[in-house]
Amino acid sequence: MNDYYPFINTPLPYAYDALEPYIDQKTMYLHHDCHLQTYIDNLNAILKEHPDLQTWSLKEFLYRWPDLPPSLQIPIRNQAGGVFNHRFFFEEMAPPEESYIDLDIVKEIEKNFTDLNDFLDQLRQAALSVFGSGYAWVVVEQGKLKITTTANQNTPIDENMTPILNLDVWEHAYYLKHYNLRSPYFDDWLHVIRWDILKQRFHEAMSSKTESSS
Repeated sequence: MNDYYPFINTPLPYAYDALEPYIDQKTMYLHHDCHLQTYIDNLNAILKEHPDLQTWSLKEFLYRWPDLPPSLQIPIRNQAGGVFNHRFFFEEMAPPEESYIDLDIVKEIEKNFTDLNDFLDQLRQAALSVFGSGYAWVVVEQGKLKITTTANQNTPIDENMTPILNLDVWEHAYYLKHYNLRSPYFDDWLHVIRWDILKQRFHEAMSSKTESSS
């Protein structure tokens, strides 16, 4: 995955119809090839006019956006967030036959929540609570798992949280199948989560925390 200008839209790690019947082929095509592509195009267009920013990584834009000139802060935050959030979301999904709950990450979840059902219930409520467009997130903060939300294309990165899972609750992520009903979309999404990548991201976040404190 390319993390520097010029950004490109890397292919999905699965076919457009691979998440059927839970997420439909047309939604995946439009979501990846149209919505994500637009964020990439917009970000590249901004950076083309600012060579001094072309050495920044995608994540740098997300946590250093307050260091940008005032006129660029919101535009770059929005476009870079759109690229990062969509890539993050697409990477964490897999065909339903490959979506196996990982017992190691369940153990970590149970350290911070009553049990897996409690965790999923709280994640559902977070997803439903987002007013308008945004994301529900599972993050690592101070070594603990936490659920949070962001509006629009904002991320938890600039709040010193490390994301390990997100759910896109912009209507374009589910409208073709579920119309304006977000709850059944959440239920379907549970069938295509790559739990192994959730575990991988968690361990990477904990390793980074250990390295930064040593």
